[in-house]
Amino acid sequence: MASKIPATVVTGFLGAGKTSLIRHLIEHAAGRRLALVINEFGDLGVDRELIAGCGVEGCRDADIVELTNGCICCTVADDFLPTIEQLLSRDQPPDHIVIETSGLALPKPLVKAFAWPEIRTRVTVDGVIAVIDAAAVAAGRFATDPAALAAARAEDPSLDHESPLEELFEEQIQCADMVILNKSDLVDDRSLAEVARAVALHLRPAVKAVPAVAGALDPRIVLGLAAAAEEDLASRPSHHDNEGLAHDHDDFDSFVVPLGPLDSPDTLVERLKAAAARHDILRIKGFLAIEGKPMRHVIQAVGSRIQNYYDRPWRADELRRSALVVIGQKGLDRDAITAALCEGAAVALPPQA
Repeated sequence: MASKIPATVVTGFLGAGKTSLIRHLIEHAAGRRLALVINEFGDLGVDRELIAGCGVEGCRDADIVELTNGCICCTVADDFLPTIEQLLSRDQPPDHIVIETSGLALPKPLVKAFAWPEIRTRVTVDGVIAVIDAAAVAAGRFATDPAALAAARAEDPSLDHESPLEELFEEQIQCADMVILNKSDLVDDRSLAEVARAVALHLRPAVKAVPAVAGALDPRIVLGLAAAAEEDLASRPSHHDNEGLAHDHDDFDSFVVPLGPLDSPDTLVERLKAAAARHDILRIKGFLAIEGKPMRHVIQAVGSRIQNYYDRPWRADELRRSALVVIGQKGLDRDAITAALCEGAAVALPPQA
């Protein structure tokens, strides 16, 4: 085990704060060489750009690999394994590999991949970290109506009434070696305790749930768990154990909304809040080019909670443009959401997926 390079899998639903956690790990790496593998759901590569723009010394573009051909747990042989082999074969391999999965990924199929002959003697899963949005859990985002669910199951126990969100929530926690109750500053103590109890229902024995704000945890807590998760798959239950590596993402939609020139982000923020209230949007993220501003503007939204800020100057070699990726459950009204965000402006829609 001592000769194997440790890898940490960071899982968690859309907008839980996985990228914030990884940025914090980079900023406090203390000389440790980290390689990052980033995978996200949607056609606009926001997460890699946010990490690449962190401005931390030692965070090189060459150490950040983005996988864009679909969900990482469904493209293991084609994308993930070659990427890991490439990192391991460098003249100076990383001290630690951190893998950020898509918010819709199942972690267990990815952990299984570390037992493949190509890499099992050279790398081990140090730990699976599940990042939980405490405010979203407190608001009931991942649970169906408990009373209605109990009544339906009592009437017909054979029925499967789990929603895709509830199932993903359980999957990511059940595979975890540590759970981070992120955004704990957005809930009061009583609500945080209720979230901790909801999470505890799915925790494996001895796995801890730790509160955090913006993913700010000491790397010594997150890295170095030595879980060897690939050797402990039987203790990590999954709804999809009999489905092989692939699973279905048809329960979710994603599309990109290109925006025209913006004089200010404020009006768009109000439009986003209105659209989130009117449509079942789970996640919005992207970048804005604001007229007269040399800095790139970041938009991150989970439901009606919106964070926006200038992160770095636009580079001379990149296209200044405004675009948002919208993610939600199947059936999103693409035309209505686009019209709401663009206020009826003539915007060319990308082709339907």
